[in-house]
Amino acid sequence: MAKQRVLILCTANSARSQMAEGLLRADHGDRFDVRSAGTRATLVRPEAITVLAEIGIDISTHRSKTVDEFADETFDYVLTVCDNAREACPVYPGHGTRLHRAFDDPAAETGDEAARLHAFRRVRDEIRAHLRGLPT
Repeated sequence: MAKQRVLILCTANSARSQMAEGLLRADHGDRFDVRSAGTRATLVRPEAITVLAEIGIDISTHRSKTVDEFADETFDYVLTVCDNAREACPVYPGHGTRLHRAFDDPAAETGDEAARLHAFRRVRDEIRAHLRGLPT
C-alpha cells in the first residue's frame, strides 16, 4: 500500500510544523510521506531541534520552506497547525482533506531558556497526541 502524503503548514515553518513533521515521520513514517512548510520561510528554531532530540528524533538537518515549494505536488492531507496558516495558505487543486488544529506558538515564550524549553516540550507533546488521531 502506498504511503499517504501529508503537508503540515504553519506561519514560519520554524517550530510547530517542523516538530509535527519530525514526529509524524518518526511515529508513522510507515504510513505517511511527510513534508512541512510555512507561509514564509525563516529558520528551524533550535529549541524545536532540542526538544525532539530529547525523545530521539533528529530534525537538525531540516530547513524552513515556503508553501510555494510544494505548489505542484499533491497531498492526501494538508494539516494546518496555526490559525494564520489556515487562513493564509492557498488551497491547491488535487489536495485532499484539510485538517486544522491550532497549537500555541512556543516561539512566543519570552522567558528564560528553561521557560522556552518547557513551552516547546508542552507543544511537542500536544502535537504528538493530536497526530496519533490521524485517519489511516
